[in-house]
Amino acid sequence: MPASLPPGLPIVPSGPSEPSGFTMSPDEFEAAVQDALASIPARLARAMDNVAVFIDDDYVPGPGEDPDTVLLGLYEGVPLTERDSWWEAGSLPDRITIFREPILRICDSKDDVIHEVAVTVVHEVAHHFGISDDRLHELGWG
Repeated sequence: MPASLPPGLPIVPSGPSEPSGFTMSPDEFEAAVQDALASIPARLARAMDNVAVFIDDDYVPGPGEDPDTVLLGLYEGVPLTERDSWWEAGSLPDRITIFREPILRICDSKDDVIHEVAVTVVHEVAHHFGISDDRLHELGWG
C-alpha cells in the first residue's frame, strides 16, 4: 500500500501506476470497521458523544469541490472541543463516514485493508475530539 496516501484527506489518484486494489465483500469491510471501532480504548469510546459511524461506497464531491477529490473517511459535525452549553439543544449526531471503494482501491491485501480502515477510523474519531489534520500528521496518523 502506498505510504504517500494520507487517510481521511483528499487524494488524487496518480494514474495508471495505481495499485489494482483488493476485493472485499461489504460484510467483511463492515467487520473491519467494527473491529477498528472496538479497538478504541474504552475511556475514549465512552467520551465520544452523539456521533454515528457510517460506511458508504464512495465520496461524491459537492458543488465547488474538485470533482477528482477522493476521500477515505470524513468527519462532519462539531468537535467536542468546540461544543458549548447550547450545543445539545436539538443537535443532530456528528457523522463519521468511511468510504469503502477508495480504501479497497489503494490496498493490495486484506491486511492492508484492515490497517487502512483502522488508521482512517482513528483519524476521523480524532477529529471528533478536536484534533486537527496537522496534529494528526505530527502524531503519525495523518
